[in-house]
Amino acid sequence: MSDHLQAALKYAHQHDAEFLGSLQEMLSFGSISTSDEHKNEIYKTAEWVAMRLKALGMERAEVMPTTGYPVVYGEWLGAPGKPTVLIYGHYDVQPVDPLDLWHTEPFTATLKGDNLYARGASDMKGQVMACLNAVEAIVRTGQLPVNVKFMIEGEEEIGSPSLDAWIDANKDLLKADFCLNPDAGMLGKNHPTITYGLRGLASFELTVSGPNHDLHSGIYGGAVHNPAKALAELLAGMHDENNHITLPGFYDSVRPLSDEERTHLAALPVGDDFIKQQTGVPEVWGEAGYTSVERATGRPTLEINGMTSGFTGTGQKTIIPAWAMAKITCRLVPDQAPEAIYENIKHYLEAKAPNTIRWELKMYGGGRASISDINKPWVTALANAMETVWGTPPLFKREGGSVPVVGMMQSALGMESVLTGFGLPDDNLHAPNEKLDMPTWRKGTETLIRFFFNL
Repeated sequence: MSDHLQAALKYAHQHDAEFLGSLQEMLSFGSISTSDEHKNEIYKTAEWVAMRLKALGMERAEVMPTTGYPVVYGEWLGAPGKPTVLIYGHYDVQPVDPLDLWHTEPFTATLKGDNLYARGASDMKGQVMACLNAVEAIVRTGQLPVNVKFMIEGEEEIGSPSLDAWIDANKDLLKADFCLNPDAGMLGKNHPTITYGLRGLASFELTVSGPNHDLHSGIYGGAVHNPAKALAELLAGMHDENNHITLPGFYDSVRPLSDEERTHLAALPVGDDFIKQQTGVPEVWGEAGYTSVERATGRPTLEINGMTSGFTGTGQKTIIPAWAMAKITCRLVPDQAPEAIYENIKHYLEAKAPNTIRWELKMYGGGRASISDINKPWVTALANAMETVWGTPPLFKREGGSVPVVGMMQSALGMESVLTGFGLPDDNLHAPNEKLDMPTWRKGTETLIRFFFNL
């Protein structure tokens, strides 16, 4: 162990109370991005993050405007010839509703045992502060061994609507060897985790209509095709008896899981029993030929998110509804394009929809999947740091959800991301009583210190 690394680890240990205090201060800002009601808190948080970067000796640290909420950018490029790391994070948080289910004040960070309770504690102000604390420990005891850039946005919780254009306008500014994104998490306290793949998303609304108004079911029942029934039939036909998706061409671009990936996924502690325990379902379900973890992370899906039609109030109203609507999302895997999925659904409807109804398909947006090479040196650097701190090699997983910024950086910058994080499955993300496990958080800070030196 180098003298500088040892000094940085010692600094982090000695300044644990100050690190906690800074995190509690950041958590005191109600930086909810879903409405303009909290606009002032958003801007206060951005200024606070920029001030922290300046205090760490960043050569540049500023709040940069976007068409929405600002991005905080910082950089230190005093290590010529060494790797450049772009560190991503977000300072916005989810709403706190329902407030009456919180046991503590959401924006007063409260320590109870090993847990720190506050909105944003785990997602992701705690992760941002772990990065800042690691950099502080290094710069207070010497010089950073690599170049660093920070991109901390304020709109992640609303889908990063302004970030794509901002990244495109600042390509030269953001140049780096790779991106460190700590907006993922761990599979358990003793399971350090690296996420190397994320599914994409395509979102649709399908409306089926028949009569031009609701009809009396006694007068017209049996003579008019009920739009609710027609919609149900169309939706049911989108999967076959093996739970494969039947849309024409849907699987044409799907990148298959490699044997190496299937081995990594099989090692994850998230088998059928885990899924049943977490969800409360009596049995798992899915595409034949794949395990549950493969279905939920490495295979594409088509899900019905909601259906509306006719009378749904208390009691009974005997009608044939004029229309029926369903919300549909597809989770996509590498090489699938959201626009192509729209065409797949359209071709299915053209072939299967009866002439007794009319249909309309709207696309609301989407993003491509992303996948990174786990053999890259920065992944190895992080994996080795995790193994040193936890005493066990990290688990490699693909994430079933989507993180839009990863795809943005791959397409706009040609930059890969290594995703990690030190939140736990029971941290109540987006729910009341969000928390952060402090021993795990401290290990995360140490991991990041070692990671920068490993690079």
